[in-house]
Formats: sequence, C-alpha cells, structure tokens
Amino acid sequence: MKNFTTSASQETAFTVSQLNRQIQQLLEASLPWILVEGEISNLAKPSSGHWYFSLKDDKAQIRCAMFKGKNAAVRFKPKDGDMVRLRARVTFYGPRGDCQLSVEGMESAGEGALQQAFERLKNSLQAEGLFAPEHKKPLPTKPERVAIITSPVGAAVRDMIIAFRRRFPLTELTILPSLVQGQDAAKNILRQLQRADGSGHFDAIILGRGGGSLEDLWSFNDETLARAIFAANTPIVSAVGHETDFTIADFVADVRAATPTAAAELLSPDRHQLIRQIEQQEKQLVRRMSRILEQSQQQLDFMTKRIRHPKERIEQQQNQLEQLKRRLQQSMQRKVLEQQTKTANLAHRLERNSPTRRIDQNRQKLKDIDARLARALNNTLTNKQTAFARIIDKLNLVSPLNTLARGYAIASKDKQVIRSIKDVEKGDAISVRVQDGIISCEVTDN
Repeated sequence: MKNFTTSASQETAFTVSQLNRQIQQLLEASLPWILVEGEISNLAKPSSGHWYFSLKDDKAQIRCAMFKGKNAAVRFKPKDGDMVRLRARVTFYGPRGDCQLSVEGMESAGEGALQQAFERLKNSLQAEGLFAPEHKKPLPTKPERVAIITSPVGAAVRDMIIAFRRRFPLTELTILPSLVQGQDAAKNILRQLQRADGSGHFDAIILGRGGGSLEDLWSFNDETLARAIFAANTPIVSAVGHETDFTIADFVADVRAATPTAAAELLSPDRHQLIRQIEQQEKQLVRRMSRILEQSQQQLDFMTKRIRHPKERIEQQQNQLEQLKRRLQQSMQRKVLEQQTKTANLAHRLERNSPTRRIDQNRQKLKDIDARLARALNNTLTNKQTAFARIIDKLNLVSPLNTLARGYAIASKDKQVIRSIKDVEKGDAISVRVQDGIISCEVTDN
C-alpha cells in the first residue's frame, strides 16, 4: 500500500481497481489456505456444474464457490442447513469488490469425530488380526449363486445386475434388501449377512452400496458387522462407495472391490473370454481329434491289410477244422491202436501168466520130463544092461560058475569059501556048489 503524505500536493489517489488489487494481494498472501466451519446457505448448483453458496454462523456469513473439478470429490450431497468444514483459499473478486472463499474440499462437520472413531476401531481390529491376509478366503472362479446385500433401489444394485448379465448371465443372483444408511442399517446388513451365510446356499456374498460421506457409509464401520464378516464361512466381497472410499468392512472382507460394478466383475467370469477359451479348447480338441483320427486311420489301414474277407476267414477256419478233425481222427486211431496193442499185450501176458496155461505148460513139461525120464531110464537101463552084459561077460570069463561048468565045484562053510582042509572039521556041514545047484554035505573025514 502506498504511503499517504501530509502534503496535499504530494498525495496520490488509488483507483478502485488498484485498491481492490492491493486488497487481493494482501488477503491471498496472508491467508493462502484455511479451514473454516459453518452452515451452508443459499446453495446453488447451476448447469455449469459449479456450486455457489454462503457459509454462515450466527453472526456473519461469507460467499463461497466450489468449482466442478473440486466438488466431484465430495462424498455426500450438501444442502442448505448442513454444517460443513471447508478447506479453502480466501480470494477477492476485484470487479465487484467482493471477498469469497474458493473451496478445495468439503466434508461434513461431524466427520472429524467419525474419522477418529473409524481410526480407533480400525487399529483395534487390525491388532486382533481381523485384516490379516492369511484369514482371507479365495473367491470362486465361476460362482453359480451369489447373494447381494444392498438397497433394492438405486444405481448400485442396477450396476451389479447389469454387470452380471453382461459378463456371465448364468450366475444366479439373489438380492437381499437392506438399509445401507441410517440408524438401523448396520443391524439390517448384519441380519441379511447371517441369513445368507447360514444358508450355505451361496458361493459368494457382496456387501454393496454407492458412494457417500463418511457419515453415509458409517453402517459399514460397525464392529459387530465386522466380526460377523470375519467369522463368515462364505467368501465376502465388500463394494462400498467409490474407489476412494474405505470402510471397516473393506478391510475385514475377503476382497475389497473399488465399486459395486467392480465387485460384480470380480465374481463374474467374462463370457467373451470364456468363449475365446472354449474356442481355443475347441481348436485344441479338433487338432487332438484329428491326430487321433489319423492314428486310427493308420491303424485301420494296417489292420485292413491283415484282416481277410469273412469268407476267406471261414474257409481258412474250415480248413483248419478239417485238419484238426483229421488230426483228431488219426490221434484217436493211434490211441485205439495203442490201446488195442496194450490190451493184446496184457491179454498175452495174462494168458502167459494164466494158472491154467501154467498148469498145462507144467503138465506138458511133466510129460516131457516123464518121457525124457523114461527115455533116459531106458537108455540108462539099456546102457546098464549092455554094461552089465559086458561085465557079466567079463565076469563069466572069470566066474566060478563057468569053472563049475567045466566040472569044478565050490565048497563053502557058513557062506565062507573053503580054501583049505584046515577050514573044516569032521562033522561040519558044508555046501558044495556045482553048475546047476548046491549040494549039502557033511565032513566025515578030515
């Protein structure tokens, strides 16, 4: 600011523009960023997308402007009478000489206490391990039945249904309606969660709603609900708010989706991708079947060369049958001949060893022996007779009888030849043998 002099001749007057520009420079330099709380009044939302309103308390007010690029990040829908906390720059609009706030961020005035409560609960549950990755259940790749716990009206449920129908319409969706904002919302969500998980019917459960302020999403920061999510047996996807919104349910759930639509996409396989996979598998199957058919054709050609016409097979089998028949007949004949030979041999052996035959043979042998014995006896007798005759002849040559025949006699006493007169005494009885007999005598003189 220029200094005023006491001399009228040295005084320099500001133009209004210069003054307002000086004021603007001083304000914006001394107050670059501020936090200010107050009540919204005279909120205007023209088609340009900018917001214009006044922030007031019981004693004063100031104009505010929040431009389109900034107000898109506000997580609730402000209205007249709402208590808000603003992060803003003080600006001075020179053409009108107005001072206003250029708002960069807006949150409900109660969000500060809620944020502190949120952080305390988050730290407590995290310390207990409810957020630990090892407790997270994997999502099914192709869930058949999915439960969606959300408000039955609104963009969130429509977006999820549309995403499922677009990506994989075969998924069976069950909408379990619940309050998602307000005093009883947490109890409603908890009841529907326990109902869905306890049924065992669903492959996955989505907890979802659209975006909003921390106060709007506070039902998903309930400790009882968080513990129920952790204890559930069914995989749970939390899809609460927008990508920048975080709730306790997001941390405890098995998977956190940035938006409800993202949750539906996580649990619904892309049918176009599935079709491509099926087409690829079909091509692989066709190639594999082609290879199998080629191999089978080669095997068929090979077997066809080896396979004969049924008539030839029948003729061949008939020839084999005839050969087998002849071989069987020959074998049977050989067996019969062998048996006959064995029987004849046995009969012959039996006949040879028969008692009657043995008796006849022995009888014949006996007859032969008798005949041989008779012949031998006759021969022996003849031989003996001949020898005896020769002996007799020889004896006759020296026989006393022959001597007697010539007139000699033999005297004997007691069958002893008397060779000397000394051998007898007078009165002895003696025998005198002559040729034709014996003469008994008595010695009368010695």
